[in-house]
Amino acid sequence: MSVSTAASAPTICAPLPVLGRDVTVPLVTGGEVTYAALDYAASAPALQRVWDDVAAYAPYYGSVHRGAGYLSQLSTDLFENARRTVAEFLDCRADDQLIFTRSTTDSLNLLAAALPAGCQVFVFETEHHASLLPWQNAEVTYLDAPRTPRQAVETLERALAARTASADGGHAPALVCVTGASNVTGELWPVRELAAAAHAHGARIVLDAAQLAPHHPVSVQDLDVDWIAFSGHKLYAPFGSGVLAGRADWLIAADPYLAGGGASRKVSRRADGGVDVEWHESAARHEAGSPNVIGAYSIASACKALTEAGFDTLVARERYLIEKVREGLAGVPEVRILSLFGDDAPRVGVLSFVVDGWNSSHFAAALSAEYGIGVRDGLFCAHPLVRTLLGSDPGTQGECGAPEAAPGEKSLNAIRVSFGAGTPDEHVDRFVTAVRELVTDGAQWNYRTVDGRCVPAV
Repeated sequence: MSVSTAASAPTICAPLPVLGRDVTVPLVTGGEVTYAALDYAASAPALQRVWDDVAAYAPYYGSVHRGAGYLSQLSTDLFENARRTVAEFLDCRADDQLIFTRSTTDSLNLLAAALPAGCQVFVFETEHHASLLPWQNAEVTYLDAPRTPRQAVETLERALAARTASADGGHAPALVCVTGASNVTGELWPVRELAAAAHAHGARIVLDAAQLAPHHPVSVQDLDVDWIAFSGHKLYAPFGSGVLAGRADWLIAADPYLAGGGASRKVSRRADGGVDVEWHESAARHEAGSPNVIGAYSIASACKALTEAGFDTLVARERYLIEKVREGLAGVPEVRILSLFGDDAPRVGVLSFVVDGWNSSHFAAALSAEYGIGVRDGLFCAHPLVRTLLGSDPGTQGECGAPEAAPGEKSLNAIRVSFGAGTPDEHVDRFVTAVRELVTDGAQWNYRTVDGRCVPAV
């Protein structure tokens, strides 16, 4: 995957309009500045298109799958059309199910609850906690962090080949869970090759596309994954919805993720006083309760907007921004960018780094308070990976997203800058300038730690 350079800037498209692009924030040094939102990997701003679509629908909001009235029927059609739109966006197979959930975390916990008995799960230690932790009730094999994409495939192949055969000479069901793009380094993982390795050994694979889907086209069929999970709030649709899409058999065989209205087709009392339930076999089986129609509609709207903008154009612009950041940080010797696969590895617009002589929380606080730039600091809900990249003791304690020491003290955390389709050049330019100035001149303000977070001293 080639990387565009600054020389290609004249052909790069403008950023997509997003909410908050004109918001101003105060600086501790005086005055105000337009806020530079560079924490897309946590939650991306809503596309203006998504907001407009939701606002246009809001007066017609009604119950889904529940009522005979016009608004209920309209909302039901909109909800099911959203399902079809997202399935098309993901290039799902004809017999796949697409379930609307709350988030990637919710999607993967749903799949974990649907695993067949005796299922073995294989997951790299490099995963976000959303895909690292849901498998606690299964037999889990945690794989060491690879240092090349090829090593990732080889590590998985060895682990799958070493599975213990069952009494009948076969193997228990197996599931591989892998990210498409790291939420820490932004590096792209060899999903297609990992899927081929999984299938060659009789295993299935689920793709955590939370960081991939907002930046690159994702095809279930081309990647040959069995399931895919992602969150709306990272796809410019922050209305509390997510997606799990893929093969139906395990989902149909499992008890509903939530028991309640909507999941049940028929409920009747038994003579002994109990209750018999017949559950749906469609996606409704795992969508009990009143569905988040606005969340589902917002995801569909974002999918349409990204498709219409053209991923070729969006990817080209993002590569240009990535190169601007990398070139800018390369000129600051004190900065070390974290990477598993090396500097030239293809990535999405996510980079994490540390600065010699700085506590990462202190640095992030100064970026915000003195420059109006929002980034992330901490361990990014990927503790084992960040510890590996920092060369830290795996047993060292840390909190997700919060610093562990006062400014200037040794601390286990890093800084993450992330951007996407709505990021203007000025935000990236300001960020690079701010890093250089902070490293060269130091902070202009004093900071202290309050409730575990570095903040400007009053």
